[in-house]
Amino acid sequence: MSSAARTVSPADRTAATPDVDDFTRPWWDAAAERRLLVRRCAACGRAHHYPREFCPYCWSEDAAWEPASGRATLYTWSAVHRNDLPPFDARTPYTAAVVDLAEGPRMMTEIVECPEAELRIGMELEVAFREEGGGVVVPVFRPAAEVSRRARPSGA
Repeated sequence: MSSAARTVSPADRTAATPDVDDFTRPWWDAAAERRLLVRRCAACGRAHHYPREFCPYCWSEDAAWEPASGRATLYTWSAVHRNDLPPFDARTPYTAAVVDLAEGPRMMTEIVECPEAELRIGMELEVAFREEGGGVVVPVFRPAAEVSRRARPSGA
């Protein structure tokens, strides 16, 4: 049983613990396996995120889960310096962001492993995963490995 399939006890819940239901369970189960999914509409062919049972573009209910590449570009971000809710209070400052997935949809997330001063609109990112309270795993994004290598001086 994946970590998302477990019931999170009230004692383990935090503000970062998502509500997992029967519809979103495949998405959370994939995240627990370190895989990112999107929904794709068979009627119009467009991918969408956040997970929903119908296509937000053509309203078709003929949509299915598919693997996403985990590649994205940074659309916008905001540095959060104060948040009183656990576990966010211990993470400040952190970078809340919106990224454009390679498959097309935009996704709200967090940027990790990158100082805010190094962030640039359009920078290449890759998915990473973080375990939250109760063992639920959430996707976050970091600079793509090839971008990080290009940014380092040779021999570093």
